[in-house]
Amino acid sequence: MPASAAPARWSPSAAVAAQAAAPNQTTSTPAAAPAADPLLSLNKPATASSSGSCCAAALVDDGSSTTRWASAAGADPQWIYLDLGATAHVSRVRLQWDTSCATAYEIDVSADHTSWTKIYSTTAGKGGVEDLTTLDGTGRYVRMYGTKRCRSDASHGYSLQELGVYGTIGGDTTPPSPPGTPTLVSDTPNSVTIAWAASTDNVGVSGYDIYHDGQLCAQVGGSTLTATCSSLSPNVAYGFYVNARDAAGNVSQPSGTLHVTTPPSGDTTPPTVPGNVHSTAVTSTSVTLAWTASTDNVAVAGYRVYNVVNGTRTQVGTADANATGTQVDGLTPNTAYHFQVTAYDGNANESAGSTPLVDVTTSAADGCPPSQGVCTVTQVGTDDDVVWGLVTLPDGTILFNERDAHDIVHLNPKTGAKKSIGTVPNVQSTDGEGGLTGLEINPVSFASDHWLYIMHTSPTDNRIVRIKYDPTTDTLQTATEQILLTGIERNKFHNGGRLRFSPDGKYLYAGTGDAQNGANAQNTSSLNGKVLRINPDGTIPADNPFHNAVWSYGHRNVQGLAFDAEGRLWEQEFGNNIMDETNLIVKGGNYGWPSCEGTSGTCGTAGFIAPKHTYPVAEGSCSGITIIRDFLYVACERGTRLYREQISGSSLTNVQQFFVGTYGRLRTVEPAPDGGMWMATSNGGDKDSIPHNSNNQIFHVALS
Repeated sequence: MPASAAPARWSPSAAVAAQAAAPNQTTSTPAAAPAADPLLSLNKPATASSSGSCCAAALVDDGSSTTRWASAAGADPQWIYLDLGATAHVSRVRLQWDTSCATAYEIDVSADHTSWTKIYSTTAGKGGVEDLTTLDGTGRYVRMYGTKRCRSDASHGYSLQELGVYGTIGGDTTPPSPPGTPTLVSDTPNSVTIAWAASTDNVGVSGYDIYHDGQLCAQVGGSTLTATCSSLSPNVAYGFYVNARDAAGNVSQPSGTLHVTTPPSGDTTPPTVPGNVHSTAVTSTSVTLAWTASTDNVAVAGYRVYNVVNGTRTQVGTADANATGTQVDGLTPNTAYHFQVTAYDGNANESAGSTPLVDVTTSAADGCPPSQGVCTVTQVGTDDDVVWGLVTLPDGTILFNERDAHDIVHLNPKTGAKKSIGTVPNVQSTDGEGGLTGLEINPVSFASDHWLYIMHTSPTDNRIVRIKYDPTTDTLQTATEQILLTGIERNKFHNGGRLRFSPDGKYLYAGTGDAQNGANAQNTSSLNGKVLRINPDGTIPADNPFHNAVWSYGHRNVQGLAFDAEGRLWEQEFGNNIMDETNLIVKGGNYGWPSCEGTSGTCGTAGFIAPKHTYPVAEGSCSGITIIRDFLYVACERGTRLYREQISGSSLTNVQQFFVGTYGRLRTVEPAPDGGMWMATSNGGDKDSIPHNSNNQIFHVALS
């Protein structure tokens, strides 16, 4: 065939069709040959280093040689890999090249698309059809990695019409046993070294992942039973635990948790006092302060703002280390305040308070003008458990989940009266962030059907159920429970949990975590690290992109979902230790985790969808979101603040921060019936699963 001629169209059934057309020319029956390994790769998710404008990665395994993947021109190396959806033994790879082939390339396999094992390589590729039939490798991901192009000029790249992977799915699906609870080996103000008893596995443990409080902080090989987590802060309480993994990518349930408070450092020198503290703006509910930055012999870690009354000071706000001002929110109109600012360092040394006090009287109440954005805050309830999912009933009262007690509570925001309507059955916490999480009602049908849609952790998984609420008796009718979706893996952290109905009531969306196994997020056969979409009865909509509950993938830990006025779905997810992100969700979209965290990592990979906004983890760790009058509100835990962001087209603009350090950790925000917003804190006990050891508030926030 001439080099410029297009190869014949190929389909995965071509060999079968050819065999059927051949006449029987023998009268004897030979011994049956071993059955050929089947094609595993048809229409599996594909990810590439780059793609030309004509030729997306998904075209490389669509079964048609009239389509193709093409890389960017003029660059080596370039690669493309397929996600087979499960661990497979790979025995054959068939490459059908366009004219722009590879002279030098290799075929690799991987359990996690991070560490690759080469199972074939050549420097004498000739293009056309290259059928590699004697391969022997195991992995869920299979990659073509090209290092030299057949057409080496700057105007050409790689062009692959079909990448077919053959083999057998199966093998090891058994995770290792949980490692032993860690013990403390040593600690310093900035590091902790731990040891643990080994896991066991039916094949062998290949490595251990070490976490503190849901953040990956170290990884070691399977024969190593000690590790050090660094970059910690002095005099801070941490919870360390370990997961084991095997070569097939199976991840264990977690070890027990070792609680360690790092020792203080030798630094006893506080920062200098902030200078020239003064007010720059005053409204009925806020005061903006500015100051001259403090200095410190090591580094300033942040600022605290106090209101001082008769010599007693109450913290009313904070500011980040590099700030020289902040807005103090949640104030009472026409009220005198007396502000003082201090600076503190990483060893908890705090400066003396600024002098003189800044005396400011807030202006009289004047409604809630557009320039203010966020206005009067009124406490409507308290709770001693972790307040998670929250919905407003048609009569204006509230139901909310107690994550660790597993109860649903009915709150009257006008009076503060509350009662438990019942305990959700079969909920099991995880000594971390699992438990009774999502709560939702159908905006179209609840008035008649009274279904409560609930997401929770069970002894075996995370799942979505629905249970009838009886408004007459104000009770949860647990006998009516229907299980809608199971099989969402659980772990100590990264359980996701937010539920959100589409505005038309036709579909229920759920945010899930990766169950502390980043490879789950890129596996479209897994329900973890995803935004899911199901019908109200739990069946799968016919137009879901992967013919299961998965709507989008490549997420780490989704805890925020909200629809805008155009019916578009926005999503909030936790990063590891670099960035959180807000995403605009599209059908079948890949948002990059674990290769990409916010905009950090290999985020330029073809097919990855970039976030609409990112947040440094220290100023974020955000959970719930809501959208009210084209503004996105984002509740942040570690960042102890609320973000307000204007939706402009498909962008987020005019980003503002409110309540920085005012109320502590914020978890949940939801629309209130009067155009305002409900906002719930998450202070105390939100990482230990112990019921009734929290100190939380539920507020009504007036909005412009």
